[in-house]
Amino acid sequence: MNAIARPWLSHYPDAVPTEIDLARLPTLNVLLGQSFRQFADRPAFISFGKTLTFSEIERHAHAVGGWLQAQGFGKGDRVAIMMPNVMAYPASLFGVLLAGLTVVNVNPLYTVRELVHQLNDSGAEAIIVLENFAHVVQDALPQTRVKKVIVARAGDLLGFKGAIVSFVAKHVKKVVPAWSIPKAVSFMEVIAVGGRAGLRPVDVTLDDVAFLQYTGGTTGVAKGATLTHRNVSANVEQADAFIGWAIRIEPNNVMVTALPLYHIFALTCCCLFMMKIGAACLLIANPRDIPGFIQILKGTRFTLMSGVNTLYNALANHPEIKSVDFSRLRFSVAGGMATQQVVAQKWKALTGCAIVEGYGLSETAPVASINRPDIKEFTGTIGYPVPSTDFDLRDAEGNSVPMGEPGEICIRGPQVMAGYWNRPEETAQVMTPDGFFRSGDVGVLQPDGLFKIVDRLKDMILVSGFNVYPNEVEDVLASHPGVLEVAVIGVADAQSGEAVAAYIIRRDPELTAESVKAFARENLTAYKVPKLIHFRDALPKTPVGKVLRRMLRDEMVT
Repeated sequence: MNAIARPWLSHYPDAVPTEIDLARLPTLNVLLGQSFRQFADRPAFISFGKTLTFSEIERHAHAVGGWLQAQGFGKGDRVAIMMPNVMAYPASLFGVLLAGLTVVNVNPLYTVRELVHQLNDSGAEAIIVLENFAHVVQDALPQTRVKKVIVARAGDLLGFKGAIVSFVAKHVKKVVPAWSIPKAVSFMEVIAVGGRAGLRPVDVTLDDVAFLQYTGGTTGVAKGATLTHRNVSANVEQADAFIGWAIRIEPNNVMVTALPLYHIFALTCCCLFMMKIGAACLLIANPRDIPGFIQILKGTRFTLMSGVNTLYNALANHPEIKSVDFSRLRFSVAGGMATQQVVAQKWKALTGCAIVEGYGLSETAPVASINRPDIKEFTGTIGYPVPSTDFDLRDAEGNSVPMGEPGEICIRGPQVMAGYWNRPEETAQVMTPDGFFRSGDVGVLQPDGLFKIVDRLKDMILVSGFNVYPNEVEDVLASHPGVLEVAVIGVADAQSGEAVAAYIIRRDPELTAESVKAFARENLTAYKVPKLIHFRDALPKTPVGKVLRRMLRDEMVT
């Protein structure tokens, strides 16, 4: 491979190596096994006041894995997990991995259409779902190849009964819609039966697929970033190498895990990284309930915090936040979307802890760069590439640009995905001949070695850290009988960073914005539903008829 200059290395903290030892990487299964033994009696996960130790979560994971094996699932088979941050999630996650299977993370807020696509594209034949979302699985099942459905309850593994279970379920989502899935198995039955069956060891290699992490693309079709054990294990090691020295000073770390574990940021940086260093994850099932979230924080002695700009902003601006004890908070990390300077300043003033911003994508497992953990003030940059990672800024022709000049951020390292699942052509579009992943983000390298994002090449919209691809939204809206033509762009939004705006030419002159939004809500996850609807007589187009989204964005600016 071509050597790339790394001027940022001279700015690394003294404790950070420039490379990780790739020859000694463990599979995730080995990593988990080591942590289960080393930290057996330590708290691993905390949820609704209940704590499970590393050894307890291991026992439950073995039961899940044993049950799946007893049902005939073998190495490499895909199992979907459709849950928010409840205790059944890590037990399911680890159980699937330890059984030698591949995890397909599913956003529990997906509509039937979105779920059908992901299950069929991944080839998943089993799904573990929280009962709050089982009605969506019920409607999707006839269009999929899923053979086994496991339904969990929010109170599972917490030892709660009756009214308390009902309270927990409502805390996750206000009601549990009625559902009926013949032959569905309860999660607690899986724990009981799988515990008796036992888990058979599986010979898993670094090249085996650990996760299919779904993300969008310029086509608007969600596709699975194929993340091997090597990809994710390397990224955990990279994170540990760059910031672990600062975090490990505290022997009893508790990470506030409000971001959903099905999202790659929380999956790697909270769940798996915390497992490696023997820290506990405080699971927040519903981070949108800010008053409830603050009550949980008031009752927990936490040391680490992860979030996105919108979450930090909501917390910092809530009147009750000053009643939270932040005296033990030593590290606040942000990613998923750009953190605003004003939000970072509010958080620092509130907690005394500067927000450490990082950068990454599903395709990079996700951490590609991060700021030093010992910064005193927010930098407004995405930091330095992590060990064993090359960044190269390139122009449209693929040539490297000089320092200070903008170029597409291209990333090379052991954390870069193996490709998009069963999509070689789309993989080829984002991978360069010399092994770099083209991020679609435009950045500049500053003289101090820090990288700063200045623009995006792709039309992707970033809503509270979640990717929204205009083509997908356009496809849905265009299927409305009252819509003749539609174009979708992202616009600045104070709450979510960006919001979805739709420009529509009506087929039906009586079509209203509310009816469009109602139709969108039936077919799209909430964060993809347009916040703004503009009706137009015409849309700007190229001579060949392609809608010029850039002109619509320029109109919003002017």
